[in-house]
Amino acid sequence: METRTRWTAAIFLFIALDAASLQIRGALLPRFESSFDVSAGLLGLVAPAGTVGFVLAVLVVGFTAGRVTIGRTILASVAAASVLLGAMALAPIYALFLAALFCHGLSLGAVRGLDRVVLSHLYPTRRGRVFTLHSLAWAIGAVSGPALAALVVWFADWRVAFGLLAVGFLPVLGLVSGLDVPAGIENEQPISWAALSELARTPAIVAMTAGLLLVGGIEGAIFTWLPYYAGESLPGALAPLALSAYLLAYVPGRLTYTALSERVDYRLLTLAIALAAIPAMYLAFVVVSGYALLASVFVLGLFMSGQFPLISAIGVEATPEYSGPANAIGTSATYVGIAVVPAVMGPVIDAYAIGTAMLLPVILSGGVALVLGALWLAR
Repeated sequence: METRTRWTAAIFLFIALDAASLQIRGALLPRFESSFDVSAGLLGLVAPAGTVGFVLAVLVVGFTAGRVTIGRTILASVAAASVLLGAMALAPIYALFLAALFCHGLSLGAVRGLDRVVLSHLYPTRRGRVFTLHSLAWAIGAVSGPALAALVVWFADWRVAFGLLAVGFLPVLGLVSGLDVPAGIENEQPISWAALSELARTPAIVAMTAGLLLVGGIEGAIFTWLPYYAGESLPGALAPLALSAYLLAYVPGRLTYTALSERVDYRLLTLAIALAAIPAMYLAFVVVSGYALLASVFVLGLFMSGQFPLISAIGVEATPEYSGPANAIGTSATYVGIAVVPAVMGPVIDAYAIGTAMLLPVILSGGVALVLGALWLAR
Protein backbone atom coordinates (compact mmCIF):
# COMPACT_ATOMS: atom_id res chain seq x y z
CA MET A 1 0.00 0.00 0.00
CA GLU A 2 1.52 3.36 -1.03
CA THR A 3 2.36 5.96 1.59
CA ARG A 4 -0.42 8.39 0.62
CA THR A 5 -3.06 5.66 0.73
CA ARG A 6 -1.92 4.42 4.16
CA TRP A 7 -1.89 7.94 5.59
CA THR A 8 -5.35 8.62 4.19
CA ALA A 9 -6.75 5.31 5.48
CA ALA A 10 -5.22 5.83 8.93
CA ILE A 11 -6.56 9.38 9.23
CA PHE A 12 -10.04 8.49 8.00
CA LEU A 13 -10.28 5.47 10.33
CA PHE A 14 -9.03 7.56 13.25
CA ILE A 15 -11.52 10.35 12.59
CA ALA A 16 -14.38 7.83 12.48
CA LEU A 17 -13.34 6.39 15.86
CA ASP A 18 -12.83 9.90 17.25
CA ALA A 19 -16.40 10.76 16.24
CA ALA A 20 -17.82 7.54 17.69
CA SER A 21 -16.07 8.16 21.03
CA LEU A 22 -17.48 11.72 21.10
CA GLN A 23 -21.04 10.82 20.16
CA ILE A 24 -21.33 7.85 22.47
CA ARG A 25 -21.01 10.15 25.48
CA GLY A 26 -24.25 12.01 24.78
CA ALA A 27 -26.08 8.78 24.05
CA LEU A 28 -24.95 7.35 27.41
CA LEU A 29 -25.64 10.43 29.57
CA PRO A 30 -28.70 8.83 31.25
CA ARG A 31 -26.51 5.79 32.10
CA PHE A 32 -23.81 8.03 33.61
CA GLU A 33 -26.53 9.79 35.63
CA SER A 34 -27.77 6.55 37.18
CA SER A 35 -24.42 4.74 37.46
CA PHE A 36 -22.52 7.61 39.10
CA ASP A 37 -25.59 9.20 40.78
CA VAL A 38 -25.02 12.77 39.53
CA SER A 39 -27.31 15.68 38.63
CA ALA A 40 -27.97 17.16 35.18
CA GLY A 41 -25.69 20.07 36.09
CA LEU A 42 -22.78 17.69 36.74
CA LEU A 43 -23.60 15.71 33.61
CA GLY A 44 -22.92 18.91 31.70
CA LEU A 45 -19.23 18.54 32.71
CA VAL A 46 -18.85 15.60 30.33
CA ALA A 47 -18.54 17.97 27.36
CA PRO A 48 -15.84 20.31 28.79
CA ALA A 49 -13.91 17.42 30.38
CA GLY A 50 -13.51 15.79 26.99
CA THR A 51 -12.88 19.06 25.20
CA VAL A 52 -10.49 21.17 27.30
CA GLY A 53 -7.61 18.72 26.89
CA PHE A 54 -8.52 18.25 23.26
CA VAL A 55 -8.33 21.97 22.51
CA LEU A 56 -5.03 22.40 24.38
CA ALA A 57 -3.44 19.57 22.39
CA VAL A 58 -4.81 20.84 19.07
CA LEU A 59 -3.38 24.31 19.71
CA VAL A 60 0.05 23.15 20.87
CA VAL A 61 0.51 20.55 18.14
CA GLY A 62 -1.13 22.64 15.42
CA PHE A 63 1.07 25.67 16.02
CA THR A 64 4.20 23.48 16.00
CA ALA A 65 3.17 21.38 12.99
CA GLY A 66 6.30 22.44 11.11
CA ARG A 67 8.54 21.15 13.92
CA VAL A 68 7.02 17.99 15.45
CA THR A 69 7.79 14.43 14.35
CA ILE A 70 4.44 13.61 12.81
CA GLY A 71 4.65 9.81 12.68
CA ARG A 72 5.77 9.39 16.28
CA THR A 73 3.31 11.97 17.61
CA ILE A 74 0.35 10.30 15.92
CA LEU A 75 1.48 6.79 16.90
CA ALA A 76 1.88 7.67 20.58
CA SER A 77 -1.39 9.59 20.67
CA VAL A 78 -3.42 6.80 19.09
CA ALA A 79 -1.98 4.28 21.58
CA ALA A 80 -2.86 6.60 24.47
CA ALA A 81 -6.40 7.07 23.14
CA SER A 82 -6.95 3.31 23.22
CA VAL A 83 -5.58 2.91 26.76
CA LEU A 84 -7.62 5.83 28.12
CA LEU A 85 -10.86 4.48 26.69
CA GLY A 86 -10.16 1.33 28.69
CA ALA A 87 -9.63 3.49 31.78
CA MET A 88 -12.98 5.20 31.21
CA ALA A 89 -14.67 1.80 30.98
CA LEU A 90 -13.20 0.78 34.35
CA ALA A 91 -13.63 4.08 36.25
CA PRO A 92 -15.38 3.38 39.58
CA ILE A 93 -16.36 7.01 40.33
CA TYR A 94 -17.42 10.02 38.27
CA ALA A 95 -14.31 12.09 39.09
CA LEU A 96 -11.99 9.40 37.72
CA PHE A 97 -14.18 9.00 34.66
CA LEU A 98 -13.90 12.74 33.95
CA ALA A 99 -10.11 12.65 34.53
CA ALA A 100 -9.70 9.81 32.03
CA LEU A 101 -11.99 11.67 29.62
CA PHE A 102 -9.78 14.78 29.91
CA CYS A 103 -6.62 12.78 29.12
CA HIS A 104 -8.41 11.02 26.28
CA GLY A 105 -9.18 14.45 24.84
CA LEU A 106 -5.46 15.30 24.97
CA SER A 107 -4.59 12.19 22.97
CA LEU A 108 -7.28 12.83 20.35
CA GLY A 109 -6.36 16.50 20.06
CA ALA A 110 -2.71 15.71 19.32
CA VAL A 111 -3.80 13.77 16.23
CA ARG A 112 -6.50 16.25 15.23
CA GLY A 113 -3.89 19.01 15.29
CA LEU A 114 -2.09 17.18 12.48
CA ASP A 115 -4.65 15.22 10.47
CA ARG A 116 -5.84 18.04 8.21
CA VAL A 117 -2.26 19.29 7.92
CA VAL A 118 -1.23 15.91 6.52
CA LEU A 119 -4.22 15.80 4.16
CA SER A 120 -3.58 19.40 3.07
CA HIS A 121 -0.09 18.43 1.87
CA LEU A 122 -1.15 15.07 0.44
CA TYR A 123 -3.92 16.70 -1.64
CA PRO A 124 -2.82 20.34 -2.18
CA THR A 125 -5.14 20.95 -5.16
CA ARG A 126 -8.26 19.28 -3.73
CA ARG A 127 -8.51 20.54 -0.16
CA GLY A 128 -12.27 21.26 -0.24
CA ARG A 129 -13.05 17.78 -1.54
CA VAL A 130 -10.71 15.86 0.77
CA PHE A 131 -11.76 17.91 3.83
CA THR A 132 -15.39 17.11 3.09
CA LEU A 133 -14.56 13.41 2.65
CA HIS A 134 -12.62 13.58 5.92
CA SER A 135 -15.77 14.96 7.55
CA LEU A 136 -17.81 12.22 5.87
CA ALA A 137 -15.63 9.63 7.63
CA TRP A 138 -16.32 11.55 10.85
CA ALA A 139 -20.06 11.39 10.12
CA ILE A 140 -19.99 7.63 9.58
CA GLY A 141 -18.23 7.17 12.92
CA ALA A 142 -20.59 9.62 14.59
CA VAL A 143 -23.64 7.67 13.43
CA SER A 144 -22.08 4.49 14.76
CA GLY A 145 -21.54 5.90 18.27
CA PRO A 146 -25.17 6.26 19.42
CA ALA A 147 -26.12 3.06 17.57
CA LEU A 148 -23.35 1.19 19.41
CA ALA A 149 -24.54 2.70 22.69
CA ALA A 150 -28.13 1.58 22.08
CA LEU A 151 -26.99 -1.93 21.12
CA VAL A 152 -24.63 -2.33 24.08
CA VAL A 153 -27.07 -1.14 26.76
CA TRP A 154 -29.68 -3.51 25.34
CA PHE A 155 -27.46 -6.52 26.05
CA ALA A 156 -24.77 -5.43 28.51
CA ASP A 157 -23.38 -2.69 30.76
CA TRP A 158 -22.58 0.70 29.18
CA ARG A 159 -18.89 0.23 30.02
CA VAL A 160 -18.59 -2.44 27.33
CA ALA A 161 -19.06 0.25 24.67
CA PHE A 162 -15.87 2.04 25.75
CA GLY A 163 -13.97 -1.25 25.75
CA LEU A 164 -15.03 -1.95 22.17
CA LEU A 165 -13.91 1.51 21.06
CA ALA A 166 -10.53 0.97 22.75
CA VAL A 167 -9.97 -2.13 20.60
CA GLY A 168 -11.08 -0.21 17.51
CA PHE A 169 -8.05 2.12 17.66
CA LEU A 170 -5.58 -0.77 17.25
CA PRO A 171 -5.82 -1.00 13.41
CA VAL A 172 -4.87 2.69 13.21
CA LEU A 173 -1.66 1.85 15.05
CA GLY A 174 -0.91 -0.83 12.46
CA LEU A 175 -1.40 1.59 9.56
CA VAL A 176 0.77 4.35 11.04
CA SER A 177 3.61 2.13 12.31
CA GLY A 178 6.75 2.60 10.23
CA LEU A 179 5.06 5.09 7.90
CA ASP A 180 7.24 7.74 6.22
CA VAL A 181 6.54 11.46 6.58
CA PRO A 182 4.15 12.61 3.81
CA ALA A 183 5.82 14.24 0.83
CA GLY A 184 5.38 18.03 0.90
CA ILE A 185 5.01 18.33 4.67
CA GLU A 186 8.37 20.09 4.75
CA ASN A 187 6.62 23.05 3.08
CA GLU A 188 4.70 23.69 6.29
CA GLN A 189 6.12 26.93 7.75
CA PRO A 190 6.81 27.38 11.49
CA ILE A 191 4.77 30.42 12.48
CA SER A 192 6.18 33.49 14.25
CA TRP A 193 4.26 35.78 16.59
CA ALA A 194 4.17 38.47 13.89
CA ALA A 195 2.83 36.02 11.32
CA LEU A 196 0.30 34.68 13.83
CA SER A 197 -0.93 38.22 14.52
CA GLU A 198 -1.31 38.83 10.80
CA LEU A 199 -3.04 35.45 10.34
CA ALA A 200 -5.51 36.27 13.12
CA ARG A 201 -6.53 39.47 11.29
CA THR A 202 -7.16 37.77 7.95
CA PRO A 203 -10.91 38.18 7.16
CA ALA A 204 -11.31 34.54 6.14
CA ILE A 205 -9.66 33.37 9.40
CA VAL A 206 -11.78 35.74 11.51
CA ALA A 207 -14.97 34.50 9.82
CA MET A 208 -13.85 30.87 10.10
CA THR A 209 -13.12 31.25 13.82
CA ALA A 210 -16.41 32.99 14.65
CA GLY A 211 -18.45 30.69 12.43
CA LEU A 212 -16.92 27.49 13.79
CA LEU A 213 -17.26 28.70 17.39
CA LEU A 214 -21.01 29.05 16.83
CA VAL A 215 -21.29 25.83 14.80
CA GLY A 216 -19.42 24.00 17.57
CA GLY A 217 -21.84 25.38 20.13
CA ILE A 218 -24.81 24.14 18.12
CA GLU A 219 -23.30 20.72 17.55
CA GLY A 220 -22.21 20.43 21.18
CA ALA A 221 -25.77 21.14 22.33
CA ILE A 222 -27.14 18.52 19.96
CA PHE A 223 -24.45 15.89 20.56
CA THR A 224 -24.75 16.16 24.34
CA TRP A 225 -28.40 16.90 25.05
CA LEU A 226 -30.46 15.65 22.08
CA PRO A 227 -30.89 12.07 23.48
CA TYR A 228 -31.84 13.58 26.86
CA TYR A 229 -34.31 15.94 25.16
CA ALA A 230 -35.75 13.15 23.00
CA GLY A 231 -36.35 11.10 26.15
CA GLU A 232 -39.02 13.61 27.14
CA SER A 233 -41.29 12.47 24.30
CA LEU A 234 -39.88 9.10 23.14
CA PRO A 235 -39.44 5.75 24.93
CA GLY A 236 -36.11 5.61 26.79
CA ALA A 237 -34.72 2.82 24.59
CA LEU A 238 -35.38 4.88 21.44
CA ALA A 239 -34.12 8.25 22.70
CA PRO A 240 -30.44 7.63 21.65
CA LEU A 241 -31.68 6.97 18.11
CA ALA A 242 -32.68 10.63 17.80
CA LEU A 243 -28.97 11.46 17.74
CA SER A 244 -28.39 8.63 15.27
CA ALA A 245 -31.11 10.06 13.01
CA TYR A 246 -29.49 13.50 13.16
CA LEU A 247 -26.01 12.14 12.45
CA LEU A 248 -27.24 9.74 9.77
CA ALA A 249 -28.11 12.80 7.69
CA TYR A 250 -24.42 13.80 7.79
CA VAL A 251 -23.58 10.92 5.42
CA PRO A 252 -25.74 11.91 2.40
CA GLY A 253 -25.27 15.57 3.32
CA ARG A 254 -21.49 15.43 3.19
CA LEU A 255 -21.52 13.30 0.06
CA THR A 256 -23.59 16.02 -1.58
CA TYR A 257 -21.33 18.82 -0.36
CA THR A 258 -18.25 16.89 -1.50
CA ALA A 259 -19.60 17.06 -5.05
CA LEU A 260 -20.86 20.65 -4.78
CA SER A 261 -17.59 21.93 -3.28
CA GLU A 262 -15.89 21.57 -6.66
CA ARG A 263 -18.68 23.43 -8.49
CA VAL A 264 -19.93 26.14 -6.11
CA ASP A 265 -18.02 28.81 -4.15
CA TYR A 266 -17.48 27.63 -0.54
CA ARG A 267 -18.78 30.91 0.89
CA LEU A 268 -22.04 30.92 -1.06
CA LEU A 269 -22.72 27.23 -0.46
CA THR A 270 -22.09 27.50 3.27
CA LEU A 271 -24.23 30.63 3.60
CA ALA A 272 -27.11 28.90 1.81
CA ILE A 273 -27.13 25.86 4.11
CA ALA A 274 -26.66 28.03 7.21
CA LEU A 275 -29.79 30.01 6.31
CA ALA A 276 -31.75 26.80 5.66
CA ALA A 277 -30.69 25.41 9.06
CA ILE A 278 -32.50 28.16 11.00
CA PRO A 279 -36.13 27.15 10.27
CA ALA A 280 -35.15 23.46 10.35
CA MET A 281 -33.75 23.89 13.88
CA TYR A 282 -36.78 25.85 15.06
CA LEU A 283 -39.04 23.08 13.77
CA ALA A 284 -37.02 20.34 15.48
CA PHE A 285 -36.56 21.96 18.90
CA VAL A 286 -39.70 24.09 19.28
CA VAL A 287 -42.54 22.79 17.12
CA VAL A 288 -42.46 18.97 16.97
CA SER A 289 -41.99 16.14 19.48
CA GLY A 290 -42.29 12.36 19.68
CA TYR A 291 -41.65 10.33 16.55
CA ALA A 292 -41.88 13.44 14.37
CA LEU A 293 -38.71 14.60 16.12
CA LEU A 294 -36.74 11.80 14.42
CA ALA A 295 -37.69 13.07 10.96
CA SER A 296 -37.12 16.74 11.81
CA VAL A 297 -33.62 16.21 13.24
CA PHE A 298 -32.69 14.22 10.12
CA VAL A 299 -33.62 17.23 7.97
CA LEU A 300 -31.67 19.50 10.31
CA GLY A 301 -28.64 17.22 10.00
CA LEU A 302 -28.67 17.62 6.23
CA PHE A 303 -28.13 21.38 6.60
CA MET A 304 -25.69 21.23 9.51
CA SER A 305 -23.47 18.53 8.01
CA GLY A 306 -21.63 20.76 5.54
CA GLN A 307 -20.90 23.71 7.80
CA PHE A 308 -17.77 22.53 9.64
CA PRO A 309 -15.82 21.15 6.64
CA LEU A 310 -16.70 24.00 4.29
CA ILE A 311 -15.99 26.78 6.81
CA SER A 312 -12.69 25.05 7.66
CA ALA A 313 -11.76 24.91 3.99
CA ILE A 314 -12.39 28.65 3.66
CA GLY A 315 -9.76 29.36 6.32
CA VAL A 316 -7.12 26.87 5.16
CA GLU A 317 -7.55 27.86 1.51
CA ALA A 318 -6.81 31.48 2.44
CA THR A 319 -3.48 30.59 4.14
CA PRO A 320 -2.19 27.26 2.74
CA GLU A 321 1.38 27.83 3.97
CA TYR A 322 0.04 27.93 7.54
CA SER A 323 -2.42 25.05 7.29
CA GLY A 324 -1.34 23.77 10.73
CA PRO A 325 -2.15 26.98 12.65
CA ALA A 326 -5.29 27.59 10.57
CA ASN A 327 -6.47 24.04 11.28
CA ALA A 328 -5.63 24.47 14.98
CA ILE A 329 -7.58 27.74 15.20
CA GLY A 330 -10.63 26.33 13.40
CA THR A 331 -10.71 23.01 15.23
CA SER A 332 -10.14 24.68 18.60
CA ALA A 333 -12.91 27.21 18.00
CA THR A 334 -15.30 24.37 17.14
CA TYR A 335 -14.48 22.39 20.25
CA VAL A 336 -14.61 25.42 22.54
CA GLY A 337 -18.19 25.79 21.35
CA ILE A 338 -18.78 22.07 21.87
CA ALA A 339 -17.50 22.38 25.46
CA VAL A 340 -19.05 25.65 26.58
CA VAL A 341 -22.61 25.53 25.26
CA PRO A 342 -23.60 22.10 26.71
CA ALA A 343 -22.06 23.10 30.07
CA VAL A 344 -24.13 26.31 30.08
CA MET A 345 -27.24 24.33 29.24
CA GLY A 346 -26.86 22.01 32.26
CA PRO A 347 -27.77 24.63 34.92
CA VAL A 348 -30.51 26.01 32.63
CA ILE A 349 -32.06 22.53 32.54
CA ASP A 350 -31.83 22.27 36.33
CA ALA A 351 -33.47 25.69 36.78
CA TYR A 352 -36.08 25.52 34.00
CA ALA A 353 -36.43 22.59 31.59
CA ILE A 354 -34.66 20.90 28.70
CA GLY A 355 -37.08 22.51 26.23
CA THR A 356 -36.00 25.98 27.35
CA ALA A 357 -32.32 25.09 27.02
CA MET A 358 -32.80 23.78 23.47
CA LEU A 359 -33.71 27.31 22.36
CA LEU A 360 -30.01 28.23 22.60
CA PRO A 361 -28.87 26.33 19.46
CA VAL A 362 -31.74 27.94 17.54
CA ILE A 363 -30.38 31.38 18.46
CA LEU A 364 -26.80 30.39 17.62
CA SER A 365 -27.85 29.22 14.14
CA GLY A 366 -28.89 32.78 13.35
CA GLY A 367 -25.42 33.94 14.41
CA VAL A 368 -23.75 31.55 11.98
CA ALA A 369 -25.78 32.95 9.09
CA LEU A 370 -24.86 36.52 10.08
CA VAL A 371 -21.12 35.71 10.16
CA LEU A 372 -21.17 33.98 6.78
CA GLY A 373 -23.33 36.73 5.29
CA ALA A 374 -20.78 39.33 6.45
CA LEU A 375 -17.95 37.33 4.87
CA TRP A 376 -19.83 37.11 1.58
CA LEU A 377 -20.55 40.85 1.56
CA ALA A 378 -16.93 41.67 2.45
CA ARG A 379 -15.76 39.62 -0.54
